Amino acid sequence: MEERLQKLMSSCGLCARRTAETWIQAGRVTVNGIPAQLGDRADLEKDVVEVDGVPLRREEKRTYLMLYKPRGYVTTLSDEQGRNTVAQLVSGCGCRVWPVGRLDLDSEGLLLLTDDGALTHKLIHPSHEIEKEYLVWVKGNVDEALPVLNGPMELDGQPLAPVQVTKGRVTDEVTQLVFVLRQGKNRQIRRMCEQVGLTVTRLKRIREGGISLDRSLKIGKWRYLTQQEAAILLSE
Repeated sequence: MEERLQKLMSSCGLCARRTAETWIQAGRVTVNGIPAQLGDRADLEKDVVEVDGVPLRREEKRTYLMLYKPRGYVTTLSDEQGRNTVAQLVSGCGCRVWPVGRLDLDSEGLLLLTDDGALTHKLIHPSHEIEKEYLVWVKGNVDEALPVLNGPMELDGQPLAPVQVTKGRVTDEVTQLVFVLRQGKNRQIRRMCEQVGLTVTRLKRIREGGISLDRSLKIGKWRYLTQQEAAILLSE
């Protein structure tokens, strides 16, 4: 059955329809060796559709989950030390999924899991610079630390990509900070805070790319991503 190219590309899990339109206009899509135009239709049963020279194929249905990871769980499928893993929390999803990136043992919040290897590579590869947002509760002199956190910093002798840090609510001796970063070095936020004399009491990831943690999701619980959320991920 013939379908518009952008719908076909989206249904194959390659990208969102709007992204497909951009790729078609950029000349990245061909049908039977001929550059495609907006409005073109194709049938994968009889037509060869290529994107950047790679044939388009219908993929098996993929699974995309959002987990509110609790503290005290490691972001792995198994652990040699016998610690609790996030795999235990999503064991009822009906298929084998793995975490997209990491969230350390003492941190909580949004963790995406999937069985889509291509998407996993895209989201965790440094070159794609997927933006991540965290709420971080700290103790210490925040006003003195903020200019340093927002300026050039190094970890392990390597310069860090720019980080945006803003001040939020203050309760007693604890200040809430919002970190937005496009880099993911090991325990980066905690180590940055340590450099400027701040003690992290709680760290929670609330957004990854265009996907935000569902506020109605209870800690330790998960749900499937909506079709709209999955499309956002695929177009990142």
